[in-house]
Amino acid sequence: MLQLRGELLQQEPMGPHCSWRTGGGVKQLFRPADTADLQQFLQQLADDEELIWVGLGSNLLVRDGGFDGSVILTKGRFQEIEIIDDMLSAQAGVSCAKAARESAKQGYCGLEFFAGIPGTIGGALAMNAGAFGGETWENVIKVETIDRYGVIRTRMPEEFEVHYREVSGPAGEFFLRGWFRLQRGDVNKAQQKIRQLLEHRSQTQPTTQPSCGSTFRNPEGDYAARLIEAAGLKGYCIGGACVSEKHANFIINRGDATATDIEQLMGYVQQQVFRQSSISLQAEVHIVGEAA
Repeated sequence: MLQLRGELLQQEPMGPHCSWRTGGGVKQLFRPADTADLQQFLQQLADDEELIWVGLGSNLLVRDGGFDGSVILTKGRFQEIEIIDDMLSAQAGVSCAKAARESAKQGYCGLEFFAGIPGTIGGALAMNAGAFGGETWENVIKVETIDRYGVIRTRMPEEFEVHYREVSGPAGEFFLRGWFRLQRGDVNKAQQKIRQLLEHRSQTQPTTQPSCGSTFRNPEGDYAARLIEAAGLKGYCIGGACVSEKHANFIINRGDATATDIEQLMGYVQQQVFRQSSISLQAEVHIVGEAA
């Protein structure tokens, strides 16, 4: 077996790696040194090993009983970003906020909405993340993927089915890089727009408290936050998990929430909203692992 150059951790708790700052552990977590190191890890992985990818952990809840599989952590890795010929190329580990800033700094517009997404390029591609009226796949030119055997491919947008907060494509492939369409613009205007979007975000969302961002998808023609607030749930808590007083579609960790608290609160919110409005809210967050 060839020696890996990245960081391989056994029985690693996922709280420090998730934006909710809670959750169970995983069997093993690997932070690759680079793409070749990642390929080597994948080639050594058993065929039946469960595998998930994590960037900033802003769309993930690991149940308190833990996840009996492998996690590839891209945070702090896969950080290449460059702009060539009106196109942004960014690896999976680049934060969406950095992609927005770099584009604006070089006089391009079109990706300002990325400033409002609390995740990485890999995660944004995987779920068609959006904010402030913009969506990731509206701007995709092509992507690079890797499968669980370490095979790298370049794929075009037409090879994927893209919907609101949902992307499906070739089975068993994960995003390594995306290329995004840019438009020439004014540096000052682009940077000003980002500042305005971030200011609006800090005024309307609980950005200083641990959360996963928006917890539920907006149903067609409505907003999850409005439905949750209409059900009288702002400020409602189960254990250390609470519906934010600032934005009802955010579930926050007051500091001592368990993954069980959060999942139970999500279920209660869905139940009460359905009772009030007959609308079934769909979670945006990805829940993995076993109950405690």
